[in-house]
Amino acid sequence: MDEYDVPGTFFLVGSMVSRHPGIVRDLVEQGNEVGVHTFTHVDLSYQSASRVAREMEQTQLALAGAAGITTTLFRAPYSSKTDAVDDYSWQVYQQLGEDGYTSVFIDTDSEDWKEPGVPQIVEGATPEDGEGASVLFHDSGGDRSQTLEALPEYIEKMRAEGYTFTTVSGAMAEQREQSADAAGPGAGDALQASHRPATGATLYEGRALVAAVAVAEWTVPALSAALVVVGVAVMGRFAMMLVLARRHHRQRNRRRFAWGPPVTRPVSVIVPAYNEKECIENTLRSLAASTHPIEVIVVDDGSTDGTADLAEALGLPNVRVIRQANAGKPAALNNGVRSARHDIVVMMDGDTVFEPDTVARLVQPFADPSVGAVAGNAKVGNRSTLIGAWQHIEYVMGFNLDRRMYDLLRCMPTIPGAIGAFRREAVLQAGGMSEDTLAEDTDITIALHRAGRRVVYEEHARAWTEAPRSLRQLWSQRYRWSYGTMQALWKHRGSLTDRGPSGRFGRVGMPLVVLFQVVTPVFAPLIDVFTVYSMLFVDFRAALLAWCAVLGVQLVCAAYAFRLDGEKYRYLLMLPLQQLAYRQMMYLVLIHSCVTALTGGRLRWQKLKRTGEVGMPAGTGG
Repeated sequence: MDEYDVPGTFFLVGSMVSRHPGIVRDLVEQGNEVGVHTFTHVDLSYQSASRVAREMEQTQLALAGAAGITTTLFRAPYSSKTDAVDDYSWQVYQQLGEDGYTSVFIDTDSEDWKEPGVPQIVEGATPEDGEGASVLFHDSGGDRSQTLEALPEYIEKMRAEGYTFTTVSGAMAEQREQSADAAGPGAGDALQASHRPATGATLYEGRALVAAVAVAEWTVPALSAALVVVGVAVMGRFAMMLVLARRHHRQRNRRRFAWGPPVTRPVSVIVPAYNEKECIENTLRSLAASTHPIEVIVVDDGSTDGTADLAEALGLPNVRVIRQANAGKPAALNNGVRSARHDIVVMMDGDTVFEPDTVARLVQPFADPSVGAVAGNAKVGNRSTLIGAWQHIEYVMGFNLDRRMYDLLRCMPTIPGAIGAFRREAVLQAGGMSEDTLAEDTDITIALHRAGRRVVYEEHARAWTEAPRSLRQLWSQRYRWSYGTMQALWKHRGSLTDRGPSGRFGRVGMPLVVLFQVVTPVFAPLIDVFTVYSMLFVDFRAALLAWCAVLGVQLVCAAYAFRLDGEKYRYLLMLPLQQLAYRQMMYLVLIHSCVTALTGGRLRWQKLKRTGEVGMPAGTGG
């Protein structure tokens, strides 16, 4: 109102002050007065004492950062005249009064927010008692063009009737001067009475708040757009997995479905082992019970705990132990492939247990000459713990449901190290298991795609593996998986421009893996951040309902995945907690892997500590 030489008292919402500090600075410099109207425009009558204090303190910090001052004036949201004070709000006013605030009420409301038109505003804002009044105009929260249009006429009318304009503090000072019993500052000192210079920590914290909001003003729109993209990608992935998983299940479980003539010829099972004394006996005894003819090749990779001696001491038929100096898992697998006597090789981990018919089911797709490798169904054997149950849900929903989708799209990215079968010649032609990455299973799978070999998923070939028991071991494992997958994708980036099967993987499989396993998980925390923010500052109920809706979609997907795998639904009770804790850890692991990859860091292969608790399964679907 500097144009009309009319000072005013502006009660400001702190969040808006922090977003528009220049406007507040101009108001103060022009001689206007400012007061606190809370930070988020919340009704303080129903808030806790800590929330009330936080609303006031944050608004004061915003004023300090914007104009270098704090204020003692306060006007509560959703109240105007003194008759709005009730038993609930009185306690708030009383406490704020003890804290040094002066609560302000009005005599006349222009009601310009009702949009009655300019003449009605001018008439409605006229003092009723003829002696003066505090008049309320609403200068925010919508289109105020009619208010701005009415103000010149209103000012001219009031001055014609002998009224003058002042601030709240100015009116209080004039009342003190007119009172014979009280002495106070004059009208010229009124602003000094309500405005106080911000100093020390308050000033610097206020500036930091305003700066942070300024940065947020630029970043939040970008993050919001990213959130939409992530949300669409996540929902799209769920929809795609459900549709394709159902189609895969119906296709592969038809009564007349067969890959070709039954595969009955012997196969070689390669077991790379490094310090697996706790697990190796269970692994080999499960293989000895196989219904399919096999030879077992245990490649001891320089174990120091007597793993090779224990394997030999078992005296199991068709088991060979090959000893080598410690050279790593890829070297052990390559040694086993070279030593294999049969044209189909099955690779498994030394902590994994097969069911009697696992090998027989796993090798049946090789009846189709185009199939070069088969991924089996890895199951978590130690699922009795909380961490084990979380991984069990992840394996069934995140891994096996994904593999059904990738199988139909003919772009399977990974054959799990716990259970996979290969044509021996295909592995040798691809150069064997590479040491270029920490995800040799992903590396060889992509290499087979690029060589024109088909990779499929056999859901009925099940292996029971020992998942990490501690968060530290889990972090180590997933960190290696994530980093190794990124290495493999970068190594085979040339497939993006290839033709034939290699180009199909490069232009279909690789984008899906990057989108669903790297980009989406990296930005997925935005969903949680915005959810928490909405719960705290926007609409708790709406945000909670939105989160529950997303959880409901995930629950439907998980339930369907459990149904396809014949699993018991009771583990799904862990799903909400998994989303709150386990998922956040997986996000951090992936971000850690991305940072390592972008900075060019190198990660060593790390051996996980095993207990050997996964034995021969007593039944299915446990």
